[in-house]
Amino acid sequence: MADQPEANSSNKALNEETVFHTRYPSRRLLDLIANRWTPIVLFCLASGTRHYGQMHRRIPGISKKMLSQVLRKLEGDGLVHREVYRAVPPKTDYELTALGWKMYEPVRALCTWAVENADVFDQIERNRAASSASR
Repeated sequence: MADQPEANSSNKALNEETVFHTRYPSRRLLDLIANRWTPIVLFCLASGTRHYGQMHRRIPGISKKMLSQVLRKLEGDGLVHREVYRAVPPKTDYELTALGWKMYEPVRALCTWAVENADVFDQIERNRAASSASR
């Protein structure tokens, strides 16, 4: 069995009664960012105001339909501001709101952790491949 991290003062507020509750803050955070593309779009917008086409080109693998859905959801949640300009061709800018910047903080921390711990993902992928091969 792997070693478990020691409990520290920051973990004292984490207990089953609160963590498993549907209104627990970390669960609500995960509900917001659990979509595959939401954290990536937030990260993209953290580098500044972007046009739709810029984001689509900058985020490999995201379809136009999915980008539109994520942006609409983020706008509806108040995390992204959309500015539409009357121009030909039409121009739309997207940027993080103050609330969006607040939500970007844990996304940035998670992305930083992922980069610093890439070996963890490599091991998980090896475990999955070995598990699939043995079935």
